[in-house]
Amino acid sequence: MPSYIAARVPKSHYDVVLIGGGIMSATLGTLLHELEPTLNIAIFERLGRFARESSAAWNNAGTGHSAFCELNYTPLQEDGSIDISKAEKIAEQFEVSKQFWSFLLSKNYISDPKTFINSCPHMSLVFGKGDGEFLRRRHEKMTQSHLFQGMQFTTDHNQLREWIPLIMSHRKKTEHLAATKMDMGTDVNFGTLTRKMGRFLADDSNVDVFLYHDVKDIDPRHDGKWEIKVKNRMHPKKYELTSDFVFIGAGGYALPLLDSSDIPESDGYGGFPVSGEWLVSFKPELIAQHQAKVYTQATVDAPPMSVPHLDLRIIDGQQALLFGPFAGFSTKFLKEGSYLDLPESVNFSNIRSLFGAWWHNLPLTQYLVRQVAMTKDQRMQHLREFVKDAHEDDWQLKIAGQRVQIIKKDEEDGGKLEFGTEVVVNKSGTIASLLGASPGASTAAYAMLQVLEKCFPDKVENEWKEKLCEIIPSYGQKLSQNPELTEKIRAYTKEKLELNY
Repeated sequence: MPSYIAARVPKSHYDVVLIGGGIMSATLGTLLHELEPTLNIAIFERLGRFARESSAAWNNAGTGHSAFCELNYTPLQEDGSIDISKAEKIAEQFEVSKQFWSFLLSKNYISDPKTFINSCPHMSLVFGKGDGEFLRRRHEKMTQSHLFQGMQFTTDHNQLREWIPLIMSHRKKTEHLAATKMDMGTDVNFGTLTRKMGRFLADDSNVDVFLYHDVKDIDPRHDGKWEIKVKNRMHPKKYELTSDFVFIGAGGYALPLLDSSDIPESDGYGGFPVSGEWLVSFKPELIAQHQAKVYTQATVDAPPMSVPHLDLRIIDGQQALLFGPFAGFSTKFLKEGSYLDLPESVNFSNIRSLFGAWWHNLPLTQYLVRQVAMTKDQRMQHLREFVKDAHEDDWQLKIAGQRVQIIKKDEEDGGKLEFGTEVVVNKSGTIASLLGASPGASTAAYAMLQVLEKCFPDKVENEWKEKLCEIIPSYGQKLSQNPELTEKIRAYTKEKLELNY
């Protein structure tokens, strides 16, 4: 029996409690342990393994989100210009993650990078002359930034047949397509990566890891500490303990736990759960013809997480093709959650936000209803927009993970649906939570650095500063403003992560 599954009783007090066994808690736990090894840290995960929910390989697209191919990160402005500022930020944030993983490899905390990250070109593909002109202008704007130098653009069918032969098969020569290609893209198995970090924390550090332990409630104490109620799901035992600092990285369950903390910063937050499904093929003949991640534009009223894409995936050494995601709706906040999650999350502080977001997003609701009602044959029709001669027998339906999109207060509309990742911290910096979805796991290291900066500002500026710069060599500097540093960092991470672009 692995050491961290063995029956143990939590201590009565911890310096740090991390809730959830996904990539966020694993990242923060590793950072804190490295910065201050004497910290008394505990991780509580309700399931029997790290990375069973959002971080699990088949519960996400495995895209190392670096803004190379995601068109929703480069919106078209009302004046006709293309804003790449969000793309630059996300590209910088993924570089932070790659530096963090490279550090873990250099310290032998984790090993075998090809088991969790592999080179995979990232492409954007659009159909029609209008969208083709947008992509050309986007490429022109993005390549002005050194973060996207090397991005190729083409409308030439011969070139496209070299890049994406599966998609180009049976295409008419008169059909107008345009694509960009960035060879520096990656496919990431966040589940394997998370479990590697979890194994290090459980076996080679003084961090206490408790699987099958469900945190039920978080209450503030008069002395500034937090009282935490934990249930052992394998035995009829309940524990109460205290902690100086709490991080809620529990995916969809972060929202109700944050609400239980009664901090003012949680007021007005609500959640909109969205589920998903993939069409997956393991057929070698198809995989050989598609060795890239190819994103296109979302349909009208579709959430950003539903941007259609056809991807190469590499999971546990096996290659596969993945198409989707097809959005769905469930009242669960986790894949292995309860159908009561959404109704039980409604309270007086967020009901106006929830109603406002629903009222102002009726087209999204209608879109989800249509998606839920789709048959496999209808999903195959969508796939055939990419792969003209796709055969139903070559593709199987696979359930993806649950995502809880953030709903925030809005003075004008009551509530506003947010697509992204957000860190919520109380005024005293003693509790933090991560809410939201994409780009999520790709930017985990950056997000957890935000937690450190907001919750431990004095330590970050003083005794932790030198170590942080060792872990993240670009720490405190903007790569978008420093071409030489960017080139140096990318060369370093390419070597450590054994990438071959």
